[in-house]
Amino acid sequence: MNRQVVLSKLDSTNLKADAKSEDIIKLCNDAIAYGFAAVCVNPCYVSLCASLLKNSEIPIAAVIGFPLGANKTIVKAFEAAQAVKEGAKELDMVINIGELKNGNIDFVEEDIHAVVIAANGAIVKVIIEACLLTDEQKVQACQSAMRAGAHFVKTSTGFSLSGATEHDVALMKATVGAKCKVKAAGGIRTLQDCEKMLEAGADRIGTGSAVAIALEKI
Repeated sequence: MNRQVVLSKLDSTNLKADAKSEDIIKLCNDAIAYGFAAVCVNPCYVSLCASLLKNSEIPIAAVIGFPLGANKTIVKAFEAAQAVKEGAKELDMVINIGELKNGNIDFVEEDIHAVVIAANGAIVKVIIEACLLTDEQKVQACQSAMRAGAHFVKTSTGFSLSGATEHDVALMKATVGAKCKVKAAGGIRTLQDCEKMLEAGADRIGTGSAVAIALEKI
């Protein structure tokens, strides 16, 4: 697979608790230099990214309800609206995993829909945290995201038990078909990892190793 094609599908990510402004500046500069799909940051850095990327076509993705997804819906919606107001064009939200496992599918869908409405047209990616779910629950989460109007379903936060797997990507793609896109994230660190996820059905990849992948020797 052509390396530049792979790079154009990467959301270059820095969600570390100790990320400093200089780290986010580098994240944005690298995204411009290598042609990544987006930068993905915590909400506190959306404004900084907006100022750094204002003359580029690279969108800012902000995480919402991250990393546990257990915030009240009204809080997620406010966080989403504020991130968009400050310049985010994409929102990566975490579902309420506990309510999904409780079987409260209506709540999960309403929680996602509230963020979709607050996003006001921004792209919404729904993180299902697949490593904590059964295959049946993964399917239910993806179906809820589609009904709620989300644009992507996403495998993982990268902060739980494990990250993306080819099995989960393939299952999620089979569930959403052409109605929704799939983002693989968590533990993706090499060009080969990226290629496997894309071949399994991923449309976008989230990674904190985007520059390393760009510079990797084949």
